[in-house]
Amino acid sequence: MLRFLKLPFSKDGKRGKDVNNLVTKSNVNEEYKEAFRTNSYVEIYKKVQGQLERSTDNGPSSSSSSSSSSSSSSSSSSSSSSSSSRNVHLSEFLFEPQQETLAYMIENSELHQLLVNYFEISLEACRLCELLLKNVHKVRANYQVIKTAIKQMKKAPDGASWNTDDRCLAVYRNLASFVMLRNPLSTITPLQFQELHENHLHFLHRLTSKCGKTKRKTKLRRWIKKVMTYIFLGTCGALVIPILILAFHSMVAMVVAPVLFVLGSLSLVLKKLKVARKKLKKKTPCERLGMQLDIAARGVYILIKDFDTISRLVQRLHDELEHEKFVADICVRKGKNEILKEVLREFQLNGSSFLEQLEELEKQIYLCFLDINRSRRLLFEEIIS
Repeated sequence: MLRFLKLPFSKDGKRGKDVNNLVTKSNVNEEYKEAFRTNSYVEIYKKVQGQLERSTDNGPSSSSSSSSSSSSSSSSSSSSSSSSSRNVHLSEFLFEPQQETLAYMIENSELHQLLVNYFEISLEACRLCELLLKNVHKVRANYQVIKTAIKQMKKAPDGASWNTDDRCLAVYRNLASFVMLRNPLSTITPLQFQELHENHLHFLHRLTSKCGKTKRKTKLRRWIKKVMTYIFLGTCGALVIPILILAFHSMVAMVVAPVLFVLGSLSLVLKKLKVARKKLKKKTPCERLGMQLDIAARGVYILIKDFDTISRLVQRLHDELEHEKFVADICVRKGKNEILKEVLREFQLNGSSFLEQLEELEKQIYLCFLDINRSRRLLFEEIIS
């Protein structure tokens, strides 16, 4: 009867193998591991952690761990959600450059609309990462109820009855309150992640298309400038030849004049050639736009990859949390000690795996913050340069 209660992270369960395979496939690669050790990652981690700790001082962590009934748990969840809604957005102190700076630049410059759209999309992505981070903290806080139940079960005597012993009753109350808690990872559905992916992909196609057109236009203009330069040099050479022929017929200047004229013409041609080369090296507005669009396209591409990874992690953790709630609900409704012990044993064995994956999701969100900031900063520097 207890076989269907096997948790997804169980070594014996079939789903455990599938999840382990998924973990292996979606583990952060070496490049991301290297990013965890950079100063930028540590700095952004400290900033976000400090803000979230200030915002959740009276939030779910304190209420969830001390919940002893479903009514007190649901009231603490509503109070924590209302307090978090009053928090300052992370983007207001985390973004580079700040939104006020961008707003001023957009108003006082003829910035391409696609670049304006990129800054808006990156802001929305940051807000979404902020929401996901808060959800991660809520999941971790809600999971304290399971840890409390496990500790209470260890203190209960072996032969205690579930309906008479106070410790057993406390365990059941904690499990019941865990079942009643809303899954924080359900705020963003897989369909919403899919729509977000499609919107980002569509915007990436627009950026790459415009960037390609701009680069082709730039190459055409460069080719025209080079042709005009060669025509100019050829014209100068064609003028020198008849003048030399006329000078050749003059007996007085037959030796000196041609030499002086040729030297003067060559110096003039060399000066013109240097000026033409400098003009070719200087970036035109079309070239600058192409580089800006290219930076924005790279930023959107990285954003798509980051959110693909985040969506997979969120969906997996959401399913595991729902499964644990399902198992806890059956345990509470059956009210049998052998089921309770088996469920809590599985919770204890597999809880560390769940929390490790939760930490992996948190790290991926921080990396997404880091990638967004890096792309925005590069684009901003290219615009003002």
